[in-house]
Amino acid sequence: MEHSTSKIRIGALISGGGTNLQAILDSCTQNKIDATMTFTGSDNKNAKGLKRAKKANVPIFIVDYADIINSFKTTSKKFDLPSDFNLEKIKAKQTLFPKNTAADKIDFFLKTRSIAEKQLLDHILPHNIDLLVLAGFMRTMTPYFIDKFTNSPLNPKIMNIHPALLPSFPGTDGYGDTFRYGCKIGGCTVHFIDYGEDTGPILGQKAFTIEDNDTLDDIKKKGLELEWQLFPECIQNYAESRLK
Repeated sequence: MEHSTSKIRIGALISGGGTNLQAILDSCTQNKIDATMTFTGSDNKNAKGLKRAKKANVPIFIVDYADIINSFKTTSKKFDLPSDFNLEKIKAKQTLFPKNTAADKIDFFLKTRSIAEKQLLDHILPHNIDLLVLAGFMRTMTPYFIDKFTNSPLNPKIMNIHPALLPSFPGTDGYGDTFRYGCKIGGCTVHFIDYGEDTGPILGQKAFTIEDNDTLDDIKKKGLELEWQLFPECIQNYAESRLK
C-alpha cells in the first residue's frame, strides 16, 4: 500500500505488558501506518510495556491511579479536585454505572478519576496529538477526560482495543467471559470510547474459531495475534480519514 507522506501524531496509554503497543511501534517504524508515537503513559509504574517504549526512544510518564485513590480514601485534601471539575454535569453525562448504583460510589469514582485524569491531561495535551490509543489501559475514562481531550463528542479521537466481539462481553475480562460462556467464536474489537463502558462506535473487528479443546490460554493467544493486526489497521484507517 502506498502511504501518505504526512503522519499523524499518536500517544498511547498502557497498564501492562504492552504487546499491542509493540505492534503499533513496529508498524510505525516499518511505515505500515502513517503515524508517529509521541509518548507512552501508564497508570502502573511497573508496566513492562514502559520498557518497550524506552527501547523505541519514546518518552514515558506515569500517573499512579492506585496512590491517588488510596490517598483520597484517607484524606481528600491531599489531592485537590481540578478547578474545572463539575461533579453534577459529569454525573449527568456518564453511563458507566447502573441507575441503582449508590450516589456516594459514583461520586468517589468520578472525583478520584478526575484527579488522575487531570494529571494525564497535563502530560498529554502539550504533545498536541491527533489520536490517543488505549493499548491495554485498564482504567475507564470519564466524561471529564473525554471532553477535555476531544473538545467535542462529535470529534472522537480516543481509540481502544477490547478482547471480545462487542457489544458482547464488555468489561475487563473479555476473553475470559467468552470462554466461560461457551462461545464457538471469539474475537477482538477496536472502537472509539464514549461516556459508557466499551459502548463507543465500533471501528473494526476480527474473529477466530474456538475449538472444543481450546483452553482460556489458547483463546487469549488467538485473540492477541488478531489484536496486533487489527489495531494498526484501524489507526491507519484513521490516518487516512477513512473512519466516519
